[in-house]
Amino acid sequence: MSAAEIDGFAGRIRKDQSGMISAWVGIPDAMLVNHLAQEAFDAVVLDMQHGMWDMQSAANAVAQTRLAGKPAIARIPVGDFASASRLLDAGASGIIAPMINSAEDARALVRTTKYPPLGERSWGPSLALNHTGLSADAYLKNANELTVAIAMVETRAALDAIDGILGVSGIDGIFVGPADLSIALSNGDQVAPNAAEIDSAMQHAVSRCRDHGKFACAYAGDGERAGELLKFGFHLVIAGAETVQLRAGARRAINAARRIASGS
Repeated sequence: MSAAEIDGFAGRIRKDQSGMISAWVGIPDAMLVNHLAQEAFDAVVLDMQHGMWDMQSAANAVAQTRLAGKPAIARIPVGDFASASRLLDAGASGIIAPMINSAEDARALVRTTKYPPLGERSWGPSLALNHTGLSADAYLKNANELTVAIAMVETRAALDAIDGILGVSGIDGIFVGPADLSIALSNGDQVAPNAAEIDSAMQHAVSRCRDHGKFACAYAGDGERAGELLKFGFHLVIAGAETVQLRAGARRAINAARRIASGS
């Protein structure tokens, strides 16, 4: 049995050129994650860098995402590589690591997310075994293909080192953070994730991923921007955070009720 047959997400994101859309959740509520996972998202990202997740709540959210038949991906806090292996043990299908600025940073991510010979991930995937239904031996043989290690490119240094980062064995793809990238490229002058300069940098990132045979992901603030990034060639995009979607939905409902009540 191949890794792609065991867990379709890892195989799909490595091969699919049509693009996937993921939910993005920072509110530490597994039930909220389950509701979003019922929608037509291809995955759910748990944002542990700027969101309020701890390990226990994240493990519960991974389970709720899997229960809905979707893969869970976790963005760890900066440099928290120890959490990466624990989240994979909990059944996460991928890890996004922020502020990967060099090949050495990328190798540090691989060491904790991949088993030998690629990395040094420690053994203990009890929940992952439950979620996949695999034997310990089958999981060990397939885990490096079952799960993806994603390096965030969001600084000038990361852009300069992108070929070195993508060249690290065990790095499956990158995730471009356009907000931080815009801050870096403007020397702290502005947050402008949709600026033309960012578009150029993101298209460059997609091109480098294509040449290395690896996938590219990116954050978009809303569905329209997500669609533009899919046209750039990104494999997976975020169509806005859950907080934005929640408030936008509430706003639409309130405005509709007021409009109808007033007869306008």
